[in-house]
Amino acid sequence: MVRFHVTAAAALFTTATASIAARQTAAPSVEVVSDCSVILSTQYCQAGSTEFRVVATPTGGNLPSSYTDCHAHAPTDLWCMHADGEVQVVAADATLAPSTTAAGTASHDDHDHAEETGAVTAVTDCHMDDGALYCMGGSTSFSMGTTPTNTQDLPAEYTGCHDHGPDLYCFGEGGVDVMASPVEENLQCHFHAGVEHCLAPGESESGGTTERTCTRTDREYNVPLRVGLLFVIMATSAIGVFAPIFLIRWLPPKAHVIFLIIKQFGTGVVISTALVHLYTHAELMFTNPCLTGITFEGTTAAVVMGGLFLSFLVEFIGQRVVRAKMAQGYDARSWFSPETVSILVLEAGIIFHSILIGITLVVAGDSFFLTLFIVIIFHQMFEGLALGSRIAALGTKTTEEQVQARLGGHGHGHAAAPAAVPAAPAVPVADSKTGDMTPSYPTASTESSSVEENFKAPHFSLTKKCILASAFALITPLGMAIGIGVLDKFNGNDSSTLLAIAILDAISAGILIWVGVVEMWAEDWMYSSSELMNASPIVTILSLFGLMAGMALMGFLGKWA
Repeated sequence: MVRFHVTAAAALFTTATASIAARQTAAPSVEVVSDCSVILSTQYCQAGSTEFRVVATPTGGNLPSSYTDCHAHAPTDLWCMHADGEVQVVAADATLAPSTTAAGTASHDDHDHAEETGAVTAVTDCHMDDGALYCMGGSTSFSMGTTPTNTQDLPAEYTGCHDHGPDLYCFGEGGVDVMASPVEENLQCHFHAGVEHCLAPGESESGGTTERTCTRTDREYNVPLRVGLLFVIMATSAIGVFAPIFLIRWLPPKAHVIFLIIKQFGTGVVISTALVHLYTHAELMFTNPCLTGITFEGTTAAVVMGGLFLSFLVEFIGQRVVRAKMAQGYDARSWFSPETVSILVLEAGIIFHSILIGITLVVAGDSFFLTLFIVIIFHQMFEGLALGSRIAALGTKTTEEQVQARLGGHGHGHAAAPAAVPAAPAVPVADSKTGDMTPSYPTASTESSSVEENFKAPHFSLTKKCILASAFALITPLGMAIGIGVLDKFNGNDSSTLLAIAILDAISAGILIWVGVVEMWAEDWMYSSSELMNASPIVTILSLFGLMAGMALMGFLGKWA
């Protein structure tokens, strides 16, 4: 009997102990937690006199001020509902480590919720590398979407890391969200339209599998540097476009071959810009995964064809209008001539994409900005030479010769040349635009004097040439100024931005293809009246070298811009 009572007492004690333990570990009996606030990136709420901590703070929109319909998952876990789902809450002094992000999902009692999988809650060991800030989260290196302006203020760590959709953000100084992007080894990163694009080894521009995000990346930009370099771009563009204009005024007639080589170099630059830079860039923009709804594979080619036709139409109508005015009586002071129509079409194609160059240059991240800036310096110099060499050639014939040729033929060397040219006897070389016969490079002093007078005839004033050149010199800095103004808002992966850039690049490509192939390349080389069709072998070889050099150098720059 005594043994029975002892056994019963022991069983009763064990049951009571288990009941007490169960009551101590069971989920609290709470239906609502409210008065929520954030302290050091963790959200705390009240239920009566008890304080609770939210384990995985929601990241979408404003944080809830309360959570309702609290219920248990398993005996010990308390979960509460909010507008976008449910969160786990624990007592504020519980030993469960708070986490501000959730990774993966698990099912408990037919409820899906985030489960803890060792997600990154802080990144440490922050350091600068090649102008960019990197921090470590476990064994993973993260690129931080900010660059401290003073290395002495370099943060040692970022805490409170949490998810915004697929992206990880951590709290920086003042509680500001800073994007933390995991860095994959051996990635080669560059910028398209101001957006960083990284490729793993073996990936192509359009066929890579590296994950891309369409959200805007927050960065710290060195604005004073960009403002200062705006004027450097302006000066470089001006040097490139004005140099041929003044060179032709000072160049001796016998050295005209130098100017001819510059013109052919410019032709190569225009062709390469159209195909290697603009066409390729437009294709990348149209096929960007962030631009949805475009399924036609020939979209880029179709828009380029539209730009090509637009160029033809504008020039055809312009030539008809100019011919009509010339038939009524030509005014040497007029802006309108067959040559200026072609130049204006060329300049339009260059200006359309030059303003985009300025914008995308300044919105590129600091890690790539200086590299891209150096490339754009050469880009502007080469394009300036291409445009400037054509502007410089405007008005190099007498007004009477232009009128006679325009009324007597239809250009491109298909009509007979004028019967007489007021110059010393020489091998005739026809002007590529008008069919006028111009003396080649004579050696006699009287012939040189005649050629110089004809070649430098100021029938298109220097002021007008400078106005045309100034438009090019100012347009890229204008684009840079616009880019500086939208630094805090620009998202190059926004679908509307991608569409606008793609269309402008493709139209510009079509314009430059027309001007480069028809008005420059064919005009200088292919017709019986073309200057280089009748040039000496050495001049022809040097001009070919200039043409290929322009194509090659501008194509080489396409690796970066």
